[in-house]
Amino acid sequence: MNTKLIAIASGALLTAAALAGCTAGSSGNNSGMGNMPGMDHSTSSTDTVTSDHNQADITFAMDMVPHHKQAIEMSDTLLAKQGVDPRVTDLAQKIKAAQQPEIDTMNGWLTTWGQKTDMGGMDMGGGGMMSQQDMDALKNASGADAAKLFLTQMIQHHQGAITMATTETGQGKATDAVTLAKKIAAAQTAEIATMKQLLASL
Repeated sequence: MNTKLIAIASGALLTAAALAGCTAGSSGNNSGMGNMPGMDHSTSSTDTVTSDHNQADITFAMDMVPHHKQAIEMSDTLLAKQGVDPRVTDLAQKIKAAQQPEIDTMNGWLTTWGQKTDMGGMDMGGGGMMSQQDMDALKNASGADAAKLFLTQMIQHHQGAITMATTETGQGKATDAVTLAKKIAAAQTAEIATMKQLLASL
């Protein structure tokens, strides 16, 4: 009888020890458990969600942020003027409203990807960007001349953005970035058509 009790007690202790070992292994990410098929992706799966991008995505965001910022600066310059056709000021307001949220989104991606934001990754004059001379000309123009110059410059500016967005669509890896690139290309293509019509009517 005593022998049976001792055996039962020993078995219970061994079972408890085994259970304790399993509990410790699961909470401590035991290497043996990690080597089991299908068990070693729990930590890497969340990492790939935030890091699933490539250099094309980084370049797209770093270049498009200052590009958008200049479009907003151009719009602000026009909106500060008197005697501008209201159709043109409405367009400038629309551009501002669309591009600031996109700047915030792209800066968020750059932060997630471990990149610095507001680096001004685009040279003035590249990618449809206006030079300082162009910006000064818009600042000094007035009335109808300002409206025409704004439209002419913004058409060029949008064409540069479309080229950048098309490159991202073809080369990017981050799904959200590619989706935004397609959205930018479609929206700005439509705006170019509108601006050309406005320009012809002024």
